[in-house]
Amino acid sequence: MVLSENPFLLIIFILFILTALVQIFYYLYYYLAPGLFEAPDLSTLKVPASVIICARNEEENLRKFLPKVLEQEYPEFEVVVVNDCSDDDSFSVLGEYLKKYPNLKVSNISKDPKFTHNKKFAQFIGIKAAQHEILLFTDADCCPESNKWIEAMVSHFDDKTDFVLGYGGYFAGKGMLNNYIRYDSMVIAMQYLGMAIRGIPYMGVGRNLAYRRSVFFRNKGFGNYSHLPSGDDDLFVNSNAARANTTLEFGKESHTRSVPAKSARMFFKQKKRHLTTANHYKLRDKILLAGEPAARILFYVSLIILLSKLFLWPVVLMIFVVRLLIQIIVFRMVGGKLNERGMLLWLLFDFISPFINSVIYISSRRQDPGKYQWK
Repeated sequence: MVLSENPFLLIIFILFILTALVQIFYYLYYYLAPGLFEAPDLSTLKVPASVIICARNEEENLRKFLPKVLEQEYPEFEVVVVNDCSDDDSFSVLGEYLKKYPNLKVSNISKDPKFTHNKKFAQFIGIKAAQHEILLFTDADCCPESNKWIEAMVSHFDDKTDFVLGYGGYFAGKGMLNNYIRYDSMVIAMQYLGMAIRGIPYMGVGRNLAYRRSVFFRNKGFGNYSHLPSGDDDLFVNSNAARANTTLEFGKESHTRSVPAKSARMFFKQKKRHLTTANHYKLRDKILLAGEPAARILFYVSLIILLSKLFLWPVVLMIFVVRLLIQIIVFRMVGGKLNERGMLLWLLFDFISPFINSVIYISSRRQDPGKYQWK
């Protein structure tokens, strides 16, 4: 077939090549970075730290996971649990642990029909109650993967460091939904860890994040986005983290694991809540984050068109295979660093994930953010 005989397919072919190049750039420059990352030398000083956990109706998870935080091997730390309007038996569980663990502190928030609040208020209460400068955050449904979690995260703080970004994955389970949640979590990690390594720390995850208490108050806390249901982790990092004051810790001893959503409805609800913050990122970050998924959608659409018309199909398949091989290498290397298994099978989600995220994002823009509950 002469190229000039079908200008429409020629345009689609050029689009196919450009979108493939965009994705290859993202994979080799940003997403591969965590796989190649070598942690800097760590501080030998073990400064005191405060772990802050906000919990609402987390009786079962507190009973199961809180001891793994309280029993960390670290010389001086406290764990501040904010029991936020729970109507289950969380109060009793925490009461039992208060007798057993002297490093546990509990702040209770009672329900008030005249005053509703989101997670950031509970987070603020925990930060106010904390006694130490270094704050380490996780969730009630999270479990450190080792008893060296606090040490690994806190050891990065020095005179220049205000933020330490960690990795929080999900427990492995059965079923397609569990696989997709773990895939989605790892892809997000490749994005925020990779971009931070390249000097663009645009977000962290509240399941595993540390920063200085003084930075929080110096920057007026959660500031202009305190009314949003999310943003206690990503928007605070987006607003205040920079290349010079941010480092990363995602060695295996520093990982946390969370309980994944048990239904697609619950997962979509969580994603909606998280995506309410995306529109408040810096313009540079929004463009960078939208670039690869947008290119992926156009890549697959143009691939289907070109193959259906058999237009230069040997070249099209060769480009597709090259891109796939790069993906496999990146997923394998990063998956090893993040202690995630079965990464190659997760590439099956590569096609559908940008479409799913687009639908959830559009849905989140249409719904009143005030209707979301943090948990």
